[in-house]
Amino acid sequence: MIRHILLILCVAVQLFSSSKAAAAEPERWNIISIVTDDQARWALGCYGNRECKTPHMDRLAREGALFRNAFTATPVCSPSRASFLTGLYGTQVGITDWIAPNESAAGVGLPASAVTWPAVLQKHGYTTALIGKWHLGGKPEFHPTQRGLQHFMGFIGGGVSPMNPLLEVKGKEEKLQGDSSDLLTDDALRFVEANKSNAFALLLHFRAPHAPYAPVAEQDSAPFKALDPTVPKGPGLEPAHLKKLTREYYASIHSVDRNLGRLLAKLDDLKLTCKTIVLFTSDHGYNIGQHGILHKGNGVWIAGGVNGPKRPNMFEESIQVPLLIRWPGTVKPGTEIAEPVSNIDTFASVLGMLKVPAPANYQQEGKDFSPLLRGEKAANWRDAIFGQYDLHNSGLAYMRMIRTADWKLVRHHRANGLDELYDLKNDPGETRNSYNDAKQRTVREELQKRLTAWQQGIKDEVQ
Repeated sequence: MIRHILLILCVAVQLFSSSKAAAAEPERWNIISIVTDDQARWALGCYGNRECKTPHMDRLAREGALFRNAFTATPVCSPSRASFLTGLYGTQVGITDWIAPNESAAGVGLPASAVTWPAVLQKHGYTTALIGKWHLGGKPEFHPTQRGLQHFMGFIGGGVSPMNPLLEVKGKEEKLQGDSSDLLTDDALRFVEANKSNAFALLLHFRAPHAPYAPVAEQDSAPFKALDPTVPKGPGLEPAHLKKLTREYYASIHSVDRNLGRLLAKLDDLKLTCKTIVLFTSDHGYNIGQHGILHKGNGVWIAGGVNGPKRPNMFEESIQVPLLIRWPGTVKPGTEIAEPVSNIDTFASVLGMLKVPAPANYQQEGKDFSPLLRGEKAANWRDAIFGQYDLHNSGLAYMRMIRTADWKLVRHHRANGLDELYDLKNDPGETRNSYNDAKQRTVREELQKRLTAWQQGIKDEVQ
């Protein structure tokens, strides 16, 4: 009730301010970007899951906007995070799969030519920080502090232990004691407290619920110990194994949700709720048995309780992401947005929300969805999402995708017999591949024309 009253006060104050000083310079908003690692859209209460307990994520949906059709440009971490920060596709920045340790040592990383939205905000007076996962290059020239983030605490590579992790603190690695979600949030709370009087951009990018999901704090695992979770059914899938994984996955997500609650409470306590935009999403989706696979776009077949070979994919569970944005006084609580958006839109949209101009000569690929949050009609909004993934770690694949409301075409370049076409309207579970169906030839060819045009437009050499 108190939090509800706070939001009402936010709206009232902003309406009063706008009526008294309509011509005045708009207030500078803070922004907090929260990105989880490997969290499926299906693993939130606000998206319909009644078993995974996410009260604070659900609170953001109630108090802000929930996007029904949000996607990732690439369903693995490093290229997805590059798109999220820069508005560019992985092939445009030279990051097309997760950056393996040997690649990081060899000098693979986010190039300086790829401008990040935190760097733009920093140049406009924002205090910026990344706390948590980077995974965009391990050499000093790729450090977050070289890409517009003044403060960094977390891990440079792909992951750390969920408990007692090795984290970079003030430029040096330290093995800290405790749950990794707690430790990252502790530093985020310190940053917010220290910058409560400044305009700030905080990127809190958790390692959870990335595998291994366990161990987590007892308060996060306890709610699921007696749960008999709903899991996919199919040939070779062992329910007991999937249920164990799902309970651990939900517990890991709970560690994030609990800490999100701590962060939201801090904003309330510091009276920053009314001036802080909170954006919550994940780097990509996830599968635990869906389509017979485990993990994301670089998933593996899972049968008989063991993991099999790679199954690179662009299934809905892998490319769909949760996207929640609370913007007090601007976004009407309980808003749902149906227009298709991609994480490649984040660069343009963050700057659009904050009314910060983009660099004059910087060409990026995203669209600004901030008018949708303001309740405006978006003229000529896209009707298709494009995606790409070049798997080269523990496998090989060159996938390109176009997804409309009714159809999805996935091309597997440099391979025979793997192309996919799904009728999403009549087969939302993607159970029937219609690529070779003569009845769908016209649909397939039209989608291919659009996919080819998009590839040419971003100078994608994989054809």
